[in-house]
Amino acid sequence: MMRAPRFRYHAARNVKDAVAVLADEPGAALLAGGTDLVPNMKRRQQTPSIVVGIRRVAELRRVTEESGLVLGAGLTLAEVAADARVRAGYAALAQAAGSVATPHLRNMGTLGGNLCLDTRCNYYDQNYEWRKAIGFCMKAPAGTDGHACTTADGTGICWVATSSPRCWAVSSTDTAPALIALGAFITLVSAQGTRDIALEDLYRNDGMHYLTRRPDEMLTAIRLRKAESGWKSAYWKLRRRGAFDFPVLSVAASVRISEDGVVREARVVMGAVASKPLIVPEAAMLAGQRLTDEVIDAFAVKASRLAKPLDNTDFELGWRKRMAKSYVAGALKELRDRP
Repeated sequence: MMRAPRFRYHAARNVKDAVAVLADEPGAALLAGGTDLVPNMKRRQQTPSIVVGIRRVAELRRVTEESGLVLGAGLTLAEVAADARVRAGYAALAQAAGSVATPHLRNMGTLGGNLCLDTRCNYYDQNYEWRKAIGFCMKAPAGTDGHACTTADGTGICWVATSSPRCWAVSSTDTAPALIALGAFITLVSAQGTRDIALEDLYRNDGMHYLTRRPDEMLTAIRLRKAESGWKSAYWKLRRRGAFDFPVLSVAASVRISEDGVVREARVVMGAVASKPLIVPEAAMLAGQRLTDEVIDAFAVKASRLAKPLDNTDFELGWRKRMAKSYVAGALKELRDRP
C-alpha cells in the first residue's frame, strides 16, 4: 500500500485565508477533491510541506449569472455536468466534465482541479520504486533520495525523447479544451490581488512548467460569455475504455452558425496531443462556409497536423495521429447535424 508522506494540514475558512497560507508557505499545495494531488503525493511526485484544504470554502462553489455564467472553481465535475444552464448553453463543457474518470471521482474532483491537472507520462505516473529503478526523469528528477538521472550537463533526462532539453508530459485535462473553445476566462487570486486572464493563457507547452499560475495564486472562478443563439459546441474524447481513462486525444469545437447555415465564427481545440491544449488556428478558414463534408474533411486534415503524439500515453503513435483527423471531423459533423 502506498502512503502519503507526512504533511501539515490547514482547513481554509475562505479564499483570503487560503492565499495567505500560499504566500507564507512556498511548499504549500491546495486540496479540493484530491483526485490528482493525493495519488501524486503517494507516488512522491509531490511532497508539499503543508496542504491547504479548500473543499468547504463556500465562495468556490457558487454559480452566478452576470454577463455570462460564472462557475466557482470548487464545483465538482458532477455538478458542472448536471447543471441545466451548462448543458443548455455550453454543451462541450457538460460533455467534457461528464466524461472525466468515473462517477465516484466526478463527485470528488473539481472543475478548478481538472483545469490545473498535472501533466501525465508513462515514465512519470509510476510509483516511487519504479521511477527510481530507471533513474527517475526530468519531471520528477530525484524523488526523496536525491539521486537523479542526469545528462552530462546535469539536466534531467526525458525518457520519451532522451536528447530533448524539455519535458514532453502530456496535458490530459478534459475541461480545458472545452472551456478554451468556449472562450472562457479565469480569475486568479493571491495575497497581492486578483487578475483575470483568458484560460488559454494559463498553459505553457512544457510538461514540467505547464501552468502560468504562480505558486501563491489560486484559481477561484471560470467565466463564460453569455450563451447566444447560433452557438453550438461539442467535445469528443478518445480513450481505451469508455470510462475512467484519461484522454489520449480530445477535440473541442465551438461554432456560430447563422440561420442560412453559414459559419460565422469557429474555435477548435485539441487536447492530450501536447503539454498544453492546442488551439487550431486554421479554424478561421471555416468562417463564411457551410459545413459540408468536403469543407470539414479538408479542415480536419489541416487540424490533424498539430497532433504529434509521442510514446508517452496509450495506443500506437500512428493510429492516434490518424484518429485526430477522424475526431476533428466527427465533432464538426455532430455540430452541423445537431438541431
